[in-house]
Amino acid sequence: MDRGRVQVGLRMIARGFEELAAALDEPGEPDEAERTARVIRDWGRRGLTKEEASALFRRHGFAPQTTGGWTRGDWVEIGGDGLRYLTAKSHGWLAEREGS
Repeated sequence: MDRGRVQVGLRMIARGFEELAAALDEPGEPDEAERTARVIRDWGRRGLTKEEASALFRRHGFAPQTTGGWTRGDWVEIGGDGLRYLTAKSHGWLAEREGS
């Protein structure tokens, strides 16, 4: 058993439960801009594997392939370690949206 993968999976499940609980409090569905902001907030500055990034997008109502589109649009970059990271463009968009 790969303990690291199990830990990552459990963290993803926990975040999914948090999203489900939050959804119960929110009227209606969030629009694409809000879902985008949630992806960026949840992702933060950490690197994600391809599978983790796809799961994060799915949790927020995007197709798992969205990572590729964000990479082509310079919102995500693949680091030398093979992990996906949000670019300054992504963080700047969120800061502008939140008035920071």
